[in-house]
Amino acid sequence: MIKHWKRGTLFVVTGVVFFILGMTCDRAAITTSTVAEAEKLIGLQFTQVERDSMIDDLVENLESYKELRTLAIGNPIPPAIQFNPIPAGARVGIDGDEIVLSLPMRTEVPEDMEKLAFYSVRDLSELIRTRKISSTELTRVYIERLKTHGPKLKCVVTMTEDLAMEQARLADEEIAAGKYRGPLHGIPYGAKDLLAVKGYTTTWGAMPYKNQMIDENATVIKRLEEAGAVLVAKLSLGALAWGDVWFGGQTLNPWNLEQGSSGSSAGSASATAAGLVAFAVGTETWGSIVSPSTRCGTTGLRPTYGRVSRTGAMALSWSMDKIGPICRTVEDCAIVLDAIVGPDGVDQTVVDVPFGYNSNVDLKKIRIGYTKSLFDEDYELKETDRATLDKLADLGVDLIPIDLPDYPVGSLAFVLSAEAAAAFDDLTRSNRDDLMVRQIKNAWPNVFRSSRFIPAVEYVQANRIRHMIIQDMARLFDQVDVYVAPSFGGDNLLLTNLTGHPCVVLPNGFNEEGSPVSISFIGGLYDEGTLMAVARMYQEATDFNEQHPPLFE
Repeated sequence: MIKHWKRGTLFVVTGVVFFILGMTCDRAAITTSTVAEAEKLIGLQFTQVERDSMIDDLVENLESYKELRTLAIGNPIPPAIQFNPIPAGARVGIDGDEIVLSLPMRTEVPEDMEKLAFYSVRDLSELIRTRKISSTELTRVYIERLKTHGPKLKCVVTMTEDLAMEQARLADEEIAAGKYRGPLHGIPYGAKDLLAVKGYTTTWGAMPYKNQMIDENATVIKRLEEAGAVLVAKLSLGALAWGDVWFGGQTLNPWNLEQGSSGSSAGSASATAAGLVAFAVGTETWGSIVSPSTRCGTTGLRPTYGRVSRTGAMALSWSMDKIGPICRTVEDCAIVLDAIVGPDGVDQTVVDVPFGYNSNVDLKKIRIGYTKSLFDEDYELKETDRATLDKLADLGVDLIPIDLPDYPVGSLAFVLSAEAAAAFDDLTRSNRDDLMVRQIKNAWPNVFRSSRFIPAVEYVQANRIRHMIIQDMARLFDQVDVYVAPSFGGDNLLLTNLTGHPCVVLPNGFNEEGSPVSISFIGGLYDEGTLMAVARMYQEATDFNEQHPPLFE
């Protein structure tokens, strides 16, 4: 009999036992002094006897790590342990799936066709449906603008012109034949370049992946194609979804060309704001839709975690990544979300919950809260944000003061770092992280390395605290249906990304430099319909989304 034992190999031959410890080198390398030094990294202290007792286990673990590293684990492979944002005992998705849009505002074609570049998806869809313009004409407008302004903004990674013109031609043929697919039929859009598109590079914005070809279409791309949308460009993102710096440079804010567009959905927000696409698809893990939408003055939707399949998208944090639209209006976000929601049979985190939206709502029947303590703080945009609350009051809203769950939310941020380090484990171990453009302390290469020292126990503990916060957020949403918060106030942004709650971010004014600023509306899990209906009513009562960067009009 031959039996393998974790700490070596145990041979039993004719009653004589031989044990060969195959780890003498590692056993010699890991000493009690090694353990004592490592204790400083985790804030614990053991006795000398306890340290000595650990050695064999630590060597065993190290050998396990080495053996597991012989397996190829691609970026898309998720961990078997899945995050569930639904509180214990909660019911979600009981409001049906009817979509009721508002009437279009602009129903005539302007003399200058280029003005169409800033029309909403809702208005463009009506012009295409009634065949006042063709998808081919509109696509050419956006392609020319991408060619003219894209290099200046550094927001385009790859033009998909041939694909776009073919999709536009098909859309025109189908509409002429009476086969109208819906409000996205014939509408040109851009996709953040972490979404795979067959036949084109998917660079993730990072030099090590500059020539990467993924031979599939991401689920979101497939669904937009099924809706008849026209893909005109793959747009920039900060390298591996951090910031606005990618291998092609820094994506710029169309309102201020001396400033980056923020990130990581940098190109998606910049191109939409500058009228280079009718809408774009972005992603958020911790502010990557909210932040660039704020900087560029677009309207963004971060859907509930588990609303939209991430198949074919770069994984950064399996328990936090979300895909959503960046548009000109809240209703445009509803139109796009309706096309991309639902399971695809691959991404196991996606919940089969109906999505409904009705533009005609009575705000007095919706319980709307506000994070009173955050609005009461002294901060730069306090007066602008208070004006938002005043406008809601003018609309008949009786605002309910709320407090967010009181936890050390910032101390949970390493959950993202740990998952990201796992997602790019091979990049770190191969030293190809040296190819990344940003090599400062506050950049992925350094974070990936330092995250190797996050203890598994602390990662699990942090996720147990997330569970506690989720239950407390459920109790908060027993009091309100939607709440309003300063976009970067307190811990709200990280907290709601950790709990998986949906957010609409939209412009609510301008700062002293003349650049847009924003306000955020947060909704209940899988209740984007109510959330967007409320946010739209505020947006319709203001005109901030109707203002565009002067350099690009």
